[in-house]
Amino acid sequence: MLWERRTKLKNRLILLDKMILKTARLILRPLKDSDAQSVVENANNLNVSRWLLKMPYPYRMKDAREWIRHTKEYSWKRPIEDYVFGIGLKPEHNIIGAIGIHHIDRNQGIGEVGYWLGERYHGKGYGSEFLKAVVDFAFNRIKLRRLEAGVFDGNPASGRLLEKVGFAHEGKKLQAKKCKATGEIHDEHLYGLLKENYSRRTK
Repeated sequence: MLWERRTKLKNRLILLDKMILKTARLILRPLKDSDAQSVVENANNLNVSRWLLKMPYPYRMKDAREWIRHTKEYSWKRPIEDYVFGIGLKPEHNIIGAIGIHHIDRNQGIGEVGYWLGERYHGKGYGSEFLKAVVDFAFNRIKLRRLEAGVFDGNPASGRLLEKVGFAHEGKKLQAKKCKATGEIHDEHLYGLLKENYSRRTK
C-alpha cells in the first residue's frame, strides 16, 4: 500500500511538472491552496466577472478555495478533461488570472479555451503571452486538432485577443449564456482555431 501511494504521488508530481508553462514574463502552473488570496484580490471585481459564465460576484475566499479544490480534482481524472493553469507573474509568481482548456474530447480532438485576468493587468500584453502558451500546449503536448472559445457580446477586447493568436470568428448564438455574476443573458460569439492553421502561422 505504501509503495502504491508513493508511486501515485510520484506520477502526480511528474504530471504537475509537465503542466508548468513559461513565457517571457509569466509562469502558468497548477493552482495551490496558498493562491486563494491572490485569486480573490483579482477575481472579486465585477469588471472581470461580468464577462465570465460561472464566476460569482462578490467573489469570496470560500469561492476561491472551492475552485482551487476543483482544479486539483481535474488533474487526477484519467483521461484529463480539464486543464487549469494559474497565471503567475514573474518573479514572485503571484496569481493574476487563470486560463484553462475545458470539455476536452480526445476522440474528436477538441477542447474549449477559457480565461480571465485581473483588471489591473489588462492592456499590458499578458493575454497574448498566456494564450499562445496554452494553444501550443493544446496542439503540441496533448495533441488536439481544434480549439474553441466563446465570448459574450459586448466584450470585443477578448475577441481581438483570440483573433491576434489566430482564432477565427465563426458565428454568433443568440441569448446563449447567462452570466452568474450579473444574471444577464448574453449573445455569444463563437471562435475556432485549427491546429493546421496555427502551425502555418507559427512557421
